[in-house]
Amino acid sequence: MFPGVDANRQIRNITLTGFMGCGKTAVGRIVAKVAGYEFLDTDQFIEEHVGKSIPRIFEEHGEETFRRYEREVVVRLAERENTVIATGGGLLVDAENMDTMKQYAMVFCLWASPQSIWRRVKGQSHRPLLNTDNPKQRIIDLLEERKPAYSHSDILINTEYRSARDVAKLILSQFRQATRKAT
Repeated sequence: MFPGVDANRQIRNITLTGFMGCGKTAVGRIVAKVAGYEFLDTDQFIEEHVGKSIPRIFEEHGEETFRRYEREVVVRLAERENTVIATGGGLLVDAENMDTMKQYAMVFCLWASPQSIWRRVKGQSHRPLLNTDNPKQRIIDLLEERKPAYSHSDILINTEYRSARDVAKLILSQFRQATRKAT
């Protein structure tokens, strides 16, 4: 059996998790196109269903409400198949969300150094968790805090020195290998 893939799991989807700026959306779109799967971004899904942007949800209702929305999305996605799911960076930090997601998806964690992440996100204003006096330090702190949760993914992939296309190829190769062995 492929490491991390339990024969009892019903893997029908590919999930990409990891910290903001690691390429989940860019890579996810490529994986979906090549595999002929649908692409779904959980943050966008929440925004469409709530009718508010993520920064506005954080501002008006707080992070706790946003995390509740994420838990609801994870449960709703269990009915999907042939979908590439790009999660918000904190969605699978919740162990229950990770356990639920892994029942129907193979979970890939995209990873990069704090310095690379900062270079990628420093000009973006839609990152509510970085609205602090020291966003660089916030990245370091959040990465360290989330590292144990991210390590529960099926496979960790460093995106720092790989193009989105190369990361997508690696994901598809690993997914096909794992699902071929699981059937």
